[in-house]
Amino acid sequence: MRSVIQETVDLVGQVVLGKEQQIKLAVACLLSEGHLLIEDMPGMGKTTLAHALGKVFNLSYNRIQFTSDILPADIIGAPVFDKESGQFVFHEGPIFNQLILADEINRTTPKSQSALLEAMEERQVTVDGDSMPLPEPFFVIATQNPSNQAGTFPLPESQLDRFLMRIELGYPDPIAERILLQGQDRRVVLATLGNTINLLKLRELQAHCKTVKVSEALLDYIQRIIAYTRETSELTHGLSPRGGMALLSSAKSWAFIDDRNYVVPEDVQAVLPSVVEHRLRESSDSTDHVGSALAQRLLANVDVVG
Repeated sequence: MRSVIQETVDLVGQVVLGKEQQIKLAVACLLSEGHLLIEDMPGMGKTTLAHALGKVFNLSYNRIQFTSDILPADIIGAPVFDKESGQFVFHEGPIFNQLILADEINRTTPKSQSALLEAMEERQVTVDGDSMPLPEPFFVIATQNPSNQAGTFPLPESQLDRFLMRIELGYPDPIAERILLQGQDRRVVLATLGNTINLLKLRELQAHCKTVKVSEALLDYIQRIIAYTRETSELTHGLSPRGGMALLSSAKSWAFIDDRNYVVPEDVQAVLPSVVEHRLRESSDSTDHVGSALAQRLLANVDVVG
């Protein structure tokens, strides 16, 4: 199993250079059946990573470019009158795909952002009172620019909580940047990517992740982390039950990627920043962004052994 996952990580790494940790987190998010938020400056490879994941996992893919004038119907679809039948026929929007890239999601209005809420949580959409299931698997990768950039609308907490993880790519290291400067256009490399995992294999891997064992001592550790976020005065609010379950699910997938059928504290520590930092806000911070130092403080203040 690990060889297939490592092959997938290596393949995506041919396009997104020098970002193995972030690629592994994105794969863990998909194996956990969660949604991923990528936040970074323009031009850092957010869209490229999403497209590469769609190719290697052989998922039907569509990109939705969020702008200030996009409407919910542009995302979900809408009934259109058919002259021949004399009836309204629903025309599916781009959300009816297995992998959705919601590009620059914080450049659109809250009304259009909310069109993703039901789809992400319920994996279905409702139009005129009729519920329609979305394809399986259904995976949303949303990208957003930092909130201090002009023309952005901060995502509401209700929507942030529906993303299992948030990651940042950051600048490439000097070696990766030299390859970018001297090598092929990444779009050319992306076009040549094959797929390593088909739909049946993906479902098998996701099922295996759920069977990864978690000891009572490890659950105690996770609960101490959750309790600390709820009791400290440094934060405006603590982790929700959904956040706690997201931490456990992500740790199990990380353990599986590392070829283990049991979770160790290092798995929790590896995924903690990506799982909790977008769900929490410091009391002294008036923005919607929590610095990476938060996860380090959590780890420093919560003992592995109670």
